[in-house]
Amino acid sequence: MIHTKKEALNIVGIATRTLNKPGKADKDIPQLWNKFMAENTLQRIPNKVDDTVYALYTNYEGDHTQPYTVVIGCNVASLDNIPEDMTVILIPESKYTQFMAKGDLTKDAVIKTWMTIWSTDLNRTYTTDIEIYGEKAIDLTDGEAEILVATA
Repeated sequence: MIHTKKEALNIVGIATRTLNKPGKADKDIPQLWNKFMAENTLQRIPNKVDDTVYALYTNYEGDHTQPYTVVIGCNVASLDNIPEDMTVILIPESKYTQFMAKGDLTKDAVIKTWMTIWSTDLNRTYTTDIEIYGEKAIDLTDGEAEILVATA
């Protein structure tokens, strides 16, 4: 496991509230991704630093078994002219444990990595966990996404 620090991020995107139980997160998260793609959200986010896409898991009511918010968006240089239908999440500089999801990112590569995370003994803070879809994720069917789990 790699322990790392990540600088502060200002993420703008679309959000949903969900829960890790059958019929909830396994439906809500793909629906949010579909909305992100269908509504061309990437192009609608103003002041993007780059085209890296971030999926955030934040506002936990407890641990990963409790309700939380998912936000899919981009890091922005400025919070000017944010569309009304978008959410802003300010993430302070934090410590993380890094995991890599490799393979078909549209199918099970990411969820398999989360299953590993859930069964790993980490000192999680349940502040904001981050999936990063950068250049290595352009080919979603054979890509790589970085997963950063907030840890103390």
